[in-house]
Amino acid sequence: MFKKSIFFVLVISFFSCNLSADKNKEISSLILDNNTMEGLELATFANGCFWCSEAVFQQLEGVSEVVSGYAGGTVKNPTYKEIGTGTTNHAEVIRITFDPKIISYSVLLEVFFSTHDPTTLNRQGADVGTQYRSAIFYHNEEQKIAAEKIIKALENEHVFEDAIVTEITPINNYYVAENYHQDYYINNKNQGYCRAVINPKLEKFRKKFKNKLKKE
Repeated sequence: MFKKSIFFVLVISFFSCNLSADKNKEISSLILDNNTMEGLELATFANGCFWCSEAVFQQLEGVSEVVSGYAGGTVKNPTYKEIGTGTTNHAEVIRITFDPKIISYSVLLEVFFSTHDPTTLNRQGADVGTQYRSAIFYHNEEQKIAAEKIIKALENEHVFEDAIVTEITPINNYYVAENYHQDYYINNKNQGYCRAVINPKLEKFRKKFKNKLKKE
């Protein structure tokens, strides 16, 4: 539960991103390299349904790509259907490619903590299960330190009434989600989940981070 709602955004809905059928499955191989393009870096976050997370981070200046996927589990090449059973231990994640000269990892962390509830274990709103857990999969020691630092600051400032349960863990696997999950909000703005859940979240996010958004 939030104590300082001015800093955080949480959209609680009776809809779920499990509404979609499992189709057009195309799973990539492991992607772990944090130097895919010169000067760019990777960040990997889990903060509930990746449809919402993807829509948020795609709008930030300095972010060149956001890819929905699965990380942190034990099954190789998992499918969305398998993830939903809770038996693979993967989380729904987004992999962000960003330019640290334009947007810092610390700002990405601020957006991360501002757009979901990091105090609810394995749950975001109506989405329940280990696949919806809050987690930061760090790619290097600097990212780990930054994540620990912001959590400590949030706890010291008593931003939340409840304890933060966000995992901080090294990225050891990552699989791209099926094609129909990619750019989900962009391609499905009139879908019920997008209107009821993602639109309100984006509206609040844009107000708070208006100086960080891409120019239209």
